[in-house]
Amino acid sequence: MFLTKLFATLAILLPAVYAQSQVWGQCGGQGWTGPTTCVSGSTCVAQNAWYSQCLPGNLQSSGSTSAPSTTTTSSGSQSTSTAKLNTLAKAKGKLYFGSATDNPELTNTAYVAILSDSTTFGQITPGNSMKWDATEPTQGQFSWTGADQIVNLATTNGQVLRGHNCVWHNQLPSWVSSGSFTSAQLTSIIQNHCSTLVGHYKGQIYSWDVVNEPFNDDGTWRTDVFYNTLGTDYIQIALNAARSADPAAKLYINDYNIEYPGAKSTAMQSLVKTLKAASVPLDGIGLQSHFIVGSVPSTSSLESNMNAFVALGVEVAITELDIRMTLPTTPTLLAQQKTDYTSVISACQAVDQCVGITIWDWTDKYSWVPSTFSGQGAALPWDENFQKKPAYDGIAIGFGN
Repeated sequence: MFLTKLFATLAILLPAVYAQSQVWGQCGGQGWTGPTTCVSGSTCVAQNAWYSQCLPGNLQSSGSTSAPSTTTTSSGSQSTSTAKLNTLAKAKGKLYFGSATDNPELTNTAYVAILSDSTTFGQITPGNSMKWDATEPTQGQFSWTGADQIVNLATTNGQVLRGHNCVWHNQLPSWVSSGSFTSAQLTSIIQNHCSTLVGHYKGQIYSWDVVNEPFNDDGTWRTDVFYNTLGTDYIQIALNAARSADPAAKLYINDYNIEYPGAKSTAMQSLVKTLKAASVPLDGIGLQSHFIVGSVPSTSSLESNMNAFVALGVEVAITELDIRMTLPTTPTLLAQQKTDYTSVISACQAVDQCVGITIWDWTDKYSWVPSTFSGQGAALPWDENFQKKPAYDGIAIGFGN
C-alpha cells in the first residue's frame, strides 16, 4: 500500500524502494539496523530471533516459491545420486546423517515431508528453540512450545535428537546477559537452567551441546557474563548439572574453527584434558564445520584433528556443516563444493569415533548464510527449490558410495 500511494510521484518513490530490502535480503532481527520492509511482491518473515528475511509470496505456502536466480542450479548442475544419506551413513557404521531445522519452516509441508524421511535424515537438531532466550526468557519461567514441536516431529519419525544448547554467550535474555550476579547466584542460575532444560527431555535426547563456543579464534577464552563472573568454572558447572539431569545423554562442547589444527583446536584439546583430569563429565566435541568453498581443509588434516580429540577419550561429531560460496553459483563452484563435501564426509568416515554428521538445515531456502555473509550462500546440498545439488553426490561419495 505504501508503494501504491507514492507511485504517482517518482521522486518520492525511488528513495522508498532503495530503503527496502530486496527479495531474499535481511529485513530484521536482533541487532539489525538496515531496512525493515521488503520490495513489492515479498514479505518480511522472521526466521528466528536473530534475523528476518524478505521471502517472495507467502512462507506458509506449500513451498512452491521460486528461488532467486543468483543461486538456482541449472539442469546440468544437479545431483545424480539415488542414495539415501542416512541409510548410507548407518550402513557405513555411523549413528546418523541429519539436519538442523527451525520452527518457521515447519509450516512448509513440502519441506517437512523431505525432513521427515528418516532414510535421508536420521537425526534432527533444533536450530533455535532450545536456546536460553527461547526456553527461559524470564527467570524461572520456562517455555517449551517451539522445542516440543521439533522433539515431537523427530520422535514421530523415529529420528535421533541432538539438544542445542544449554550455555552460550549469544541469544541470552537480557536478564542473564545484563545481570550483575555474584558467583553463587550465577552458579545457581546455570544449574537451574541446564538441569531444567536437559531434565525436561530426559531419555529423548542422544546428545546435548551443553556449552557452545567458549573460545575466541586465537584460543583465548570468550568473555561473557559466564566467564567474567565464574572464570572457566562455568564449564564444569553446566556439564555437572546436565549429567545429573539425564545421566544417559552424551554431553558435548561445541565450537567452530576447531575442525583443523590451530590455536583454537589446541585450546579445546587442553580444555578436554583439564576436564577429564578433574573427572568432569564430557563425552564429545562438536565440530561445527561452517566452511567456504575451495577453502575446506584437506581430508587428512580434518581426520588427524578428529583423532587428536578421540585420543583424549571423547567422541566427535560434525554438528553444523555447510559450505558456502560467493554468489552467483557456477558449475565450477558447484563442482568444487561437491569435492569439499566429499572431503569432510570422508574424514568423518575414516574416524570410528566420529559418530555422525549434521548439516545446518538441508536447503538453501532456509540457510542462515545469506543474511550473515553478504553476497554468499548456496551452502547446502539442496537448492531453494528442494532440488539436490552436486554436493549431495559429494556426501554419498564421502561415505564410500
